[in-house]
Amino acid sequence: MSHEQPATSNISEGIALFNAQKFWHAHEAWERDWLGATDPHKQFLQGLIQLAAAYHHVQRGTFRGGVRLFDAALRRLSNFPSGYANVERGAAVAAALVHRERIARGEQIAPGEFPTLGYNS
Repeated sequence: MSHEQPATSNISEGIALFNAQKFWHAHEAWERDWLGATDPHKQFLQGLIQLAAAYHHVQRGTFRGGVRLFDAALRRLSNFPSGYANVERGAAVAAALVHRERIARGEQIAPGEFPTLGYNS
């Protein structure tokens, strides 16, 4: 898989929204780029979208959907090197792995535990 890193206009907006725990809005920002993207970048954006959607489910308490979205997001994002598209996601991925297991057991995740993403423009 080629890991060319195209510029995206909404990726930094999505990261800011994700970091503000506005996960649905982050999902929407990234989706605007996803609609016009091509693989493999489209798959990377889909992983971010699924990660945001998973945390949106966590906020709403719909853990079953959250588990499925965490699984899909982590699977997609694992195909890309650290720092792909200038997104620093290591801490968020590590937290998502833990959070996925916790919500699978029915445990709540406090807003102060939600991860953040970094962006190097």
